[in-house]
Amino acid sequence: MGFRGHSLLVRPRKRAANRHPVASMVWGILLALVLAIHTLAHPAGAASRIKDIADFEGVRDNLLVGYGLVVGLNGTGDELTNSAFTRQSLIGMLERLGDNTRDVEEKLKTKNVAAVMVTATLQSFARHGTRMDVSVAALGDANSLLGGTLLVTPMIGADGEVYAVAQGQVAIGGFSASGKASSVTKNVPTNGRIANGAIIERELNFDMRAMNQVRLSLRNPDLTTARRMSGAINRLLNQAAATATDPGTVLLHVPPGYPGGAVALLTDIEQIRVDPDQVAKVVIDEQSGVIVIGENVRINTVAIAQGNLTIKVTETPQVSQPTPFSTGGTTQTVDRTKIEVDENAGQKLALVPQGVSLQELVNALNALGVGPRDMITILQTIKAAGALQADIEVM
Repeated sequence: MGFRGHSLLVRPRKRAANRHPVASMVWGILLALVLAIHTLAHPAGAASRIKDIADFEGVRDNLLVGYGLVVGLNGTGDELTNSAFTRQSLIGMLERLGDNTRDVEEKLKTKNVAAVMVTATLQSFARHGTRMDVSVAALGDANSLLGGTLLVTPMIGADGEVYAVAQGQVAIGGFSASGKASSVTKNVPTNGRIANGAIIERELNFDMRAMNQVRLSLRNPDLTTARRMSGAINRLLNQAAATATDPGTVLLHVPPGYPGGAVALLTDIEQIRVDPDQVAKVVIDEQSGVIVIGENVRINTVAIAQGNLTIKVTETPQVSQPTPFSTGGTTQTVDRTKIEVDENAGQKLALVPQGVSLQELVNALNALGVGPRDMITILQTIKAAGALQADIEVM
């Protein structure tokens, strides 16, 4: 027995004031029941789309790199006497353009040229003739790339082939200015970017239409997530088309005669929402003191006490003067040392019961009045005692 449509939403009568109190209570209970059923049918979980937690086989980016010259700098380029590669690149470029400078190589003292590395990401299925952004970074001792222009630079892939050609005006997000006594620098003026600065010259040949099976690679491999993903896909297709082969891979077979083939199939399944599972983990960044504790972290019953021994030594020299009109006295410096020892005697044991939640664990640690650095040591000590049911990853 269930409710269909909006059969419970009854238009109120004009003489609602004469409604019996018991009837009003019944209608209120029924309305609350409808809302509860609606909430259970649409849980507010942390479900994510498949396209956000997995990558499709073949749909990937490719990294490109190139070496070039930026010209037109206002005296902020490389010192040719210090950067031999900039000098050789400049001479080689001029020779290709028909200007022989080998005889006057030692007289080249321009500071308007800088050698740079050019990087870009070739998007999947990028077509011939389209444009993409490139990033430019100084390679030598240039002070700034402000106002520079990148000359034609081939962009090479991992296979050594040229996939794009970059050129254009470099835009930077900072500046640098200096004088004889001081200098000021904002952001990093030796890095820049050229919007739509590269033209794609070679495509990556990949035909998804001819594929009869596709592998879905989970970005965070997990057996439970892989099983949930394959089950959600099979329920949508009403057949066993997806199989979890390992914690990081779901093998999807394209059903015969599926309208649109693999492209349409991936379009249909990428919007399916799946609740990704994760292992209990505590991630610690030792350098910055950042601690991230996962939702499923649990600990056994343990008592925690934290105390630091602080010794403070203060030197306060005092000057001893001879009495007035004395003939044999001299001025002496007398050392005065003050030592303070703080053992945190006020700190007490804190009892953390078994199976506490993440919020309770954080509250218990905060109750000790410790900082992030001490909290890192406490978590590692709890793990060493076997009471922390989670993995600790130190970055």
